[in-house]
Amino acid sequence: MQRWITLLSLAIGTAVAAPVALAAPVWVTAWTASPAPDRKDGSADAPVQFAAQTVRQDMRLGSRGDALRLRISNELGTSPLHVEDVRLRLKDGKAAALPVTVDGRTSIDVPVGAALLSDALHLRVAALQEISVTAYFPQPTRPAVRRTVVRVADGKQDAVADSVRVGYQQNVFSAVLVQRADRPQVIVALGDSITEGATASRGSFNQWPERLGQRLQQACPDRFVVLNQGISGNKLLDHGRSHSALSRLDRDVIAVADADQVILFEGINDIRHGGGAQPLPGRSAADMLLGYRQVATRLHAHGIRAHLGTLTPFGDSERYEPVSAATRTAINQWARGQDTGFDGVVDFDAALRDPKQPESLPADITRDHLHPNDEGYRRMADAINLAALGCNAR
Repeated sequence: MQRWITLLSLAIGTAVAAPVALAAPVWVTAWTASPAPDRKDGSADAPVQFAAQTVRQDMRLGSRGDALRLRISNELGTSPLHVEDVRLRLKDGKAAALPVTVDGRTSIDVPVGAALLSDALHLRVAALQEISVTAYFPQPTRPAVRRTVVRVADGKQDAVADSVRVGYQQNVFSAVLVQRADRPQVIVALGDSITEGATASRGSFNQWPERLGQRLQQACPDRFVVLNQGISGNKLLDHGRSHSALSRLDRDVIAVADADQVILFEGINDIRHGGGAQPLPGRSAADMLLGYRQVATRLHAHGIRAHLGTLTPFGDSERYEPVSAATRTAINQWARGQDTGFDGVVDFDAALRDPKQPESLPADITRDHLHPNDEGYRRMADAINLAALGCNAR
């Protein structure tokens, strides 16, 4: 009997003395660029590609972290992807660049239809800090990730200087993951060229998702990450230069981003007519509402909150006509209603439209009557209620 009492006393003492287990660190996606098919820019004789060139891409991370991993995508490529001598460094840091490896290899081959995660790099970064990634492409390569700002130098280079002219091209990196002790709320901006920020000043981080991330970091430090999953030309329902939002929802939002919330701003490319000598009509309001409801339903099934952005004006743009304008008005009226299936609405239309000509953007915030400039992107980001995202500034 005494033996059992002694054992019980030891067990209780051990339980009391045992330290509280610390939560395991988590990997969080801190930057994204959606996979997208080769745009086939250039010509057959002079395609836009990388060949015996070193490419540098600067990325601003949405989260702090103690380690990093790169995601190298060939998911929508048509031939095996080969890349060598990938290096990563803090853009403004004095430390040497770190080699990026996959399973210890510096020469990396990514099969068609696949993506590879790099080995972890132990490097401490702060939220909104910039990193530079360089990669050497020894053979002709046509990447299949959406366009981003890059610098391209001929030959194999240890570094690509700031003085090298910036370009806007597709590359191969689709995400940067960081490791941290706790998990923030992840917000994905899902959209087309206006979300991608195709008309923002190159390298300025003035796209509306990037500006929203900055607002959230200032108001609620280290609690939110905003990821830009916009692709130029993207549509809600149909494939075009890229897979539709409905098609890429699982990969770009649920799997890669592991989103908690989504701001959907899609539809302008769907509803405008097709252009050409005999232009095809755009999608109807009824078609669009079906698509929007499908997005909200599928997101909710994964516990993801869904916010819908109203469609911004495009009067006087290349493919403006009354039918698509009426469709836009009908969609926006519905979006501002109470029974949409979404958790909230962001009224981008009200933030951008010209008060004197509501079907148009003010002349000082656009160059083509469709895409905003830096000031327009600022207005879009500022139109988002941070409290609706869960950020009540202290």
